[in-house]
Amino acid sequence: MGNVKVDLKKTKISDEEFIKYSKDIKRIHNELHQDNVKFKDETKNDEPIGWLKWPEEYDKKEFENIKKCAKKIRNDSDVFLVIGIGGSYLGAKAVIDSLTNTFYNLQDKTERKGPQIIYVGNNLNPNYINDLIDVIVDKQISINVISKSGTTTEPAIAFRIFKELIENKYGLEEARKRIYVTTDKKKGALLEIAKEEGYETFFIPDNIGGRYSVLTPVGMLPIEVAGIDIDKLLNGARLAQDKYNDNNIKYNECYRYAVARNILYKNEKTIEILATYEPKMRYFIEWWKQLFGESEGKENKGIFPAGVEYTTDLHSLGQYVQEGKRNIFETVLNIEESQSDITIGYDEYNLDELNYLSGKNLSYINRKAMQATMKAHIDGGVPNICINIERLDSETIGHLIYFFEKACAVSGKLLGVNPFNQPGVEEYKTNMFKLLKKPGYDEK
Repeated sequence: MGNVKVDLKKTKISDEEFIKYSKDIKRIHNELHQDNVKFKDETKNDEPIGWLKWPEEYDKKEFENIKKCAKKIRNDSDVFLVIGIGGSYLGAKAVIDSLTNTFYNLQDKTERKGPQIIYVGNNLNPNYINDLIDVIVDKQISINVISKSGTTTEPAIAFRIFKELIENKYGLEEARKRIYVTTDKKKGALLEIAKEEGYETFFIPDNIGGRYSVLTPVGMLPIEVAGIDIDKLLNGARLAQDKYNDNNIKYNECYRYAVARNILYKNEKTIEILATYEPKMRYFIEWWKQLFGESEGKENKGIFPAGVEYTTDLHSLGQYVQEGKRNIFETVLNIEESQSDITIGYDEYNLDELNYLSGKNLSYINRKAMQATMKAHIDGGVPNICINIERLDSETIGHLIYFFEKACAVSGKLLGVNPFNQPGVEEYKTNMFKLLKKPGYDEK
């Protein structure tokens, strides 16, 4: 398994500053781990932290069924539609993109380990849906609709559209065999539909919120369909669970990262930019943005989570990062081992003036670009945290997911907010339902 190590030297935060947080960290650690026992009683579940011990307490029988269904989907489907929004799709896409070919959906079916995986229900744009229908209508299709309630507008609309499409294509009986539901175990519209139609159903744990749910059936069915080893993914998270179970800030890198964020925030660094030099990690950043943005952005508090993909974004945002308002810090995901490489050749005419790079590997050049950028940004007043990742593999990604989930919980607690709710997202929904004249909202 690839190691994950956190380097905080470039933040210029002293050991003395970290030590000041020792008591807070021990208190928060004890609250999280003691409350995890209390939350076995779901009637007391006001802060869902089932993810904390999920890597060892997950439902083994359900995961075996996930593998069985994934095998069927790989055998009978050209396209697997994942219908969901926010935590219902970002985690799965983050993992799949990071661990498969960058152009997975463009590969020949014989090269892929599974069907094309396409995400829908994450926007309300008719062009997106019509374009998707045009592309997949003649292919063999299966669907995984993911929603705790079944009434979230975007995925509910998409499910209605694509449910009708495959019922018309296959007939009711065959369509029922191609629809897989991931939803609440006890209540909700989607659960009722699944029971009525007899769909294969997986369950979202009561005590795990959407943005923390990637290692549950929410993410695991699509990930297994893509041919990724979910046992290794969970094993990486299990190792992280053990590694970050120390309440001493001196030894717990996860907690040190959470504390560093809060120290920088108090020093008016209110924007964190998560940066990668690996395009495969683009959606991992999107998952991270929801995790921290939805967890911390409350009560007029919170670090704003942003993301960049370097070196691409150095040619668009680089100027601002270098010389703009000094309210930002960067966290760099440094993947130390490249999965493949290219050696730059020699050209006798050298019109592009690149012969000074001949004989060098592209991964080496990319690393030097990273080192040069970090130095420039640090010199320009942007503190840098570096998270060193040995390599991209299933266990490392599982480890990294757990690292950020726990760091987010601790960081939110340090900030003084509840990192497990999202009260603000209801505001726009109320306005939208009123404008759309949804029954019951006209008088609100």
